[in-house]
Amino acid sequence: MAKPTAIPEELPAYTAPRAAQTVRLSPSTLRLWACGDGDHKALFSPADRSPLTLSFNNLVEAFVLASMRRVHGVSMQKVRKALRFVGDKLRVDRPLIHSRFRTDGVHLFVEEADKLLIVSSEGQALLRDVLDASLARIEWGGEVAERLFPWVRANFEGPKNIVIDPRRGFGQPVIAGTGIQARIVTERHRAGESISALAEDYRLNVEQIEDAIRCETREAA
Repeated sequence: MAKPTAIPEELPAYTAPRAAQTVRLSPSTLRLWACGDGDHKALFSPADRSPLTLSFNNLVEAFVLASMRRVHGVSMQKVRKALRFVGDKLRVDRPLIHSRFRTDGVHLFVEEADKLLIVSSEGQALLRDVLDASLARIEWGGEVAERLFPWVRANFEGPKNIVIDPRRGFGQPVIAGTGIQARIVTERHRAGESISALAEDYRLNVEQIEDAIRCETREAA
């Protein structure tokens, strides 16, 4: 009997350093979230543990968790409890990759975070704003995450110029609307080609080229 084919969203595709760069975390923080340690349980289950390799769904989970981390005072240990509460209420095992997290889960999460994290009203508003902005960078295919437009700028703003689609470009970051991998653009730039020359060659605007390079060179926040 033939083995069932694994869906692309669940295949191990991103090394820990690669995933950490994409979601703007340090590799050590990402490893803690994916594997836990003696004092902390994992926040999600990675596609492969030896070596640590994440799937696209894991990448989305890490991306949303990283956005929560940006809010001062949000304890990741207690985030786990709030997410378990949300998962039970929504009746989904992995709420962070489910479309209902955006529509219903954020309200539930902030509501529970108020009890668990004792955040101020300003903190609640900030948490909601950050989550809303980050979840807007996820495209949903039916009920689950289908594409991710990662943050590539230091101010966490900007257009969705870079997209990660597990069913295109081997799941690597590409310039949205094209099949051009950000890695290839960055390699050419490092080899000495100017941004304006690359924009002309690919028939793209300078901003798209700049974001492709940022995606591949931006250090973790």
